[in-house]
Amino acid sequence: MDYYVFWQLLLGEISAAPKNGERRIVTFKDARQYAGALSQWKQLKKKRPALRKVQASPLIRAFFVPAAGAANLLNRFADVLSVEEDPRIQLHAVPEEKKGTVVMPWGVKAIHAPQAWSRSTGVHVKIGVIDTGADYRHPDLRHSLASGINLLYRGMLPLDDNGHGTHIAGTLAAAGGTHGMMGVAPRALLYPVKAFDHNGSAYVSDIVLGIDWCVQNRIDIINMSFGMKTRSKALHNVVMKAYRAGIAIVASSGNDGKRGGDYPARYPETIAVGAIDKRRRVAAFSNRGPYIDVYGPGESVPSCWLREGYKEMSGTSMATSHVTGAAALLLALRPELTPRELKLLLRRTAAPVRLRKGQRRASLGGGAADALRLLRAGARARRSRERESVAQG
Repeated sequence: MDYYVFWQLLLGEISAAPKNGERRIVTFKDARQYAGALSQWKQLKKKRPALRKVQASPLIRAFFVPAAGAANLLNRFADVLSVEEDPRIQLHAVPEEKKGTVVMPWGVKAIHAPQAWSRSTGVHVKIGVIDTGADYRHPDLRHSLASGINLLYRGMLPLDDNGHGTHIAGTLAAAGGTHGMMGVAPRALLYPVKAFDHNGSAYVSDIVLGIDWCVQNRIDIINMSFGMKTRSKALHNVVMKAYRAGIAIVASSGNDGKRGGDYPARYPETIAVGAIDKRRRVAAFSNRGPYIDVYGPGESVPSCWLREGYKEMSGTSMATSHVTGAAALLLALRPELTPRELKLLLRRTAAPVRLRKGQRRASLGGGAADALRLLRAGARARRSRERESVAQG
């Protein structure tokens, strides 16, 4: 493969790219050829400033390029690479009214997290939160946030300019004690990965780079409270890479109130989450179906907000952060669990949801997350495994 010709063709695509922000994902089929193209790119971008707009994901052998099309590229190198669109992806939440101080949100109590804290508070578990960033000044998050990464403005702290990421962070691991809010896993460590802008919008390529960063930094579990209607080969590829690396991904199903749901929750390697309301019914806005692994509290959920405040939000985004927090409580006790084992335990320990008129339980998928039942089942499974090990050896 002539790497110089490859990059010359890509330079042409970049120079012709429209100003509306269209991008393409260029993925190599062969690892050696990708390594050669990557090496050439590192050399050329010193002399060609336009190539600095390109981003790379070695994990899935891909480059992310500002371009509207890539016909010339495909005509020349169709046998060694593939090209797909880099679509936008959206958050799964709707903001409601502002609130004053929040101590113990109803969702944290609904999944029995406080009763589980005598067994686990999520200590040492590293949670990647791919979202809009986080408010590092919020007093309830001060001890919960690690540095993370800002994919939109490299080198800067992943500060939240939207609010959604801070809300998710609060439900996951707020540790305000008696004077502030408590999250599901208050001693877990959050790594904000800012992939979404102030409007709550991101490119798929930014999500890929975020997951790539989480794999490289040995994150234990990733919270992804967003989705889109269409499949993405690149996104599925990086999700599978994280899965094989032992990282569980918890993803929201979407807020269309329909049977079915969004990607990446629909990928089999993720833990798909729907939302329940305060009456323990599947929320009217929540997507549902047999692919849903578990439901979490998602209606009028209070949590942390920007400028040291609090706000209620509804959505499968909120439900996902409850489930990720419960999973973190278990991983603190059972760090050896694989993503598949974690998903099975979440499904097995979920409590039945209440049915709306005309609903059938089988059509909804999983039940409601229960942190206490999850930890008890995890402890039983460990004791059983230890007994088997003693008997065999």
